[in-house]
Amino acid sequence: MEITPMIDIPSLSMAMSQNKVMSDVSVAMLDTSLDVFKDAGESMTKMMEQSVNPNIGGNIDISV
Repeated sequence: MEITPMIDIPSLSMAMSQNKVMSDVSVAMLDTSLDVFKDAGESMTKMMEQSVNPNIGGNIDISV
């Protein structure tokens, strides 16, 4: 007679659920990180553009 190990379905289900939650959190954190890096890149591009012509946009000539 062959003895087969019993599968612990509740434990397997909980492990799979926890794995999905951890994966969802990782994806959300990556999405947030990408947004932060995108904003940082845009800010750096703007600073570099201003450093080429630092006086552009600094003064406004108004005549009445």
